[in-house]
Amino acid sequence: MRGFLKVKVFVVLLALAGKVIAGNPDRAGQSGASEILINPWAQSSGWYGLNVASIQGLESMNVNVAGLTFINRTDMTFSRTEWLVGSDISINSFGIAQKVGEGAIGLSLVNFNLGDIPVTTTASPEGTGATFRPRLSNFALSYSRKFADYLSGGLTIRGISENISDLKAFGVALDVGIQYITGPEEHPEQMKMGVTLKNIGSPMRYGGDGITFRGNVPEGTYTATVGFPTEYFELPSSLSIGLSYDFYFGATNRLTAVGTFISNSFSKDQFGLGLEYGLKVKNTEMFLLRAGYRYEDGMLSSNADERTTAHTGLAAGVTFQTAFANSSSNMLSISYSYRSSNPYDGTHSFGIRLSI
Repeated sequence: MRGFLKVKVFVVLLALAGKVIAGNPDRAGQSGASEILINPWAQSSGWYGLNVASIQGLESMNVNVAGLTFINRTDMTFSRTEWLVGSDISINSFGIAQKVGEGAIGLSLVNFNLGDIPVTTTASPEGTGATFRPRLSNFALSYSRKFADYLSGGLTIRGISENISDLKAFGVALDVGIQYITGPEEHPEQMKMGVTLKNIGSPMRYGGDGITFRGNVPEGTYTATVGFPTEYFELPSSLSIGLSYDFYFGATNRLTAVGTFISNSFSKDQFGLGLEYGLKVKNTEMFLLRAGYRYEDGMLSSNADERTTAHTGLAAGVTFQTAFANSSSNMLSISYSYRSSNPYDGTHSFGIRLSI
């Protein structure tokens, strides 16, 4: 009965997702708000968020919200990302999650700093001497809970804001996710399956004074404000399906293998594999080392026209965590991750997590 229920839920979710995800790379560039595809968190980005099936805690709000329910009581995380070093782009992210009954609720905020950009106009194409700073941010509210010992699910509502001083756009996206424990009866927690459907929402469009001008009214003696119409753009939805398996070597060593397939509605499909090693000291997993490789067609091509991403597939990360206040449930974690790229000098993320 348990196995039948898991298969039935899995098939239903895939059927619904198939109506949304087109998986057409020819549509690349036709969506907007692509910043919501970026994983800003230091721990999960160490293997490209390929742990769709096994992720737990606050960072699951970006990878698979079903894992949010596995926090102890309160989770707080802050991360700083230097995106494609040399581009002068940085990302700050903060989140907090709280256990509520059989589930958990989470709130996160991600802010992008794109630096100062010179202002150019038709009259001054070389620049006016002034600068402007785009403001990109998104905030998310998530809820996740366990429906059974082997099944958890969750939902995220994400607000997306993009604006400059005289132009702005706002949209709302929805993420849903499920995680299953599917291992053998003697150790069911060893094998997990995860499915998540992300960034489903209504189209966005830009508006504001930046697309208006003062013009003379035909056959009139006065002027009027005229606005240019703007096109709606869709959000970059995706479907991720992942598996994970835990290998234990004695009482202190764990090795987790993950594999994930990602179907993108406006870009090439991706798949990846990853490994994470955990070392337990005094009943606490204090040291974690992870690496992953995510591939898409044309990523390694020498022909720039065939490449659609700057990242070259390899990611690695490390986490050190320790208990404090004489309680194994109170944890302080420090994480670092690196994602290789060409061009630029890779992406670096630093994070700190407090679990109490």
